[in-house]
Amino acid sequence: MLFFMWGLLTSLNDVLIPHLKAVYTLTYVQAMLVQFCFFGAYFIVSVPAGALIRRIGYQNGVVAGLTVAAAGCAMFYPASLGGYGLFLLAFFVLASGITILQVAANPYVTILGPASSASSRLTLTQAFNALGTTVAPALGGMLILSGAVLTIEDLALLPAAEQLAYKAKEAAAVQGPYLALGGALLALAVFFAVARLPRIAERSAAAGTEVSLMSHRHLVLGAIAIFLYVGGEVAIGSFLINFLGEGHIAGMTAAVAAPYVSYYWGGAMVGRFIGFAVMRRVSPGKALAFNAACSVALIVLAVVGSGSVAMWAILAVGLCNSIMFPTIFSMALHKLGPATGQGSGLLCMAIVGGAIVPFGQGWMADVMGVQMSFLLPAACYLFILYYGLKYAGMYADEKRAA
Repeated sequence: MLFFMWGLLTSLNDVLIPHLKAVYTLTYVQAMLVQFCFFGAYFIVSVPAGALIRRIGYQNGVVAGLTVAAAGCAMFYPASLGGYGLFLLAFFVLASGITILQVAANPYVTILGPASSASSRLTLTQAFNALGTTVAPALGGMLILSGAVLTIEDLALLPAAEQLAYKAKEAAAVQGPYLALGGALLALAVFFAVARLPRIAERSAAAGTEVSLMSHRHLVLGAIAIFLYVGGEVAIGSFLINFLGEGHIAGMTAAVAAPYVSYYWGGAMVGRFIGFAVMRRVSPGKALAFNAACSVALIVLAVVGSGSVAMWAILAVGLCNSIMFPTIFSMALHKLGPATGQGSGLLCMAIVGGAIVPFGQGWMADVMGVQMSFLLPAACYLFILYYGLKYAGMYADEKRAA
């Protein structure tokens, strides 16, 4: 339930970005400030979140994260009345709560069993995260984008008072869905507060561990891989509706395109359930490298192609994304011992890639067009290919011992 909820909240951004872009007449760079504020919270909040969890434990950390995320959802009500800046603040608070959840839940899953199967175990829980990301675009399209949409040209023809009334109505469309989500998060917080979960104490690292983290090369490169993976995945999702709206691709309206974003995230969900079984037999590093290579090939096809070929090529990248985050995360934390909590905090800070890469793609889209801007995520996946190949034999000793 926990992984499902934060997947749902994260993927809803893909619907809100084109919605807010139309309501406030934003450029692509300005619209990407949504992801900049949302994923920027990971960079700012991860270290304090790690310190909080060392103090109160994993389970209480989850409760704290859910409560903060619920407060962020509640802020969408006044934001819809106050303008784009308040929306950005609400996104930051919501993401701060999700950051606390990430710092608590991901390492908790990795240490609930043998290290050699940590990638498989985290892939299973991430599959339910992907279920949330799959449901969110279709749900958001139905609840937020279902109203009559005016083009910029049509809107300009209306009197000033009617323009303001229309924009206020469209901004208010987010109030009900996010208040409902806030209530669901509070209910989950109560559930986790009373649930009887296995208690695993967060071990304190020895003095000087902060410096020694940098000596774990697989952790440092893993943090870079997480930065680029999250950035690439989020950037693609953020631009899908606009990409499918291009005349030479599919020419869809935002409301029609929104359900297709579910195919992108749905591919990740299906792939994670498959990966849960496959990676018990196949090296996680090799599986990671294979998926990254497929992602690069599909994105290049989407950039040079048109019509249904380009559309389905970019949507199929979601299937390749499936195992990447849990595999990189568990590989990067391998054999960190008492520094696992701090390593997790570093990796969660690296999720700030979801703020930087979409922002860069927004600039490229304004300058070069939406289709060519997808070359940036393709470059991200090239590094992930390198990381998978470099550590393809990481778990060989543990498997031989088993």
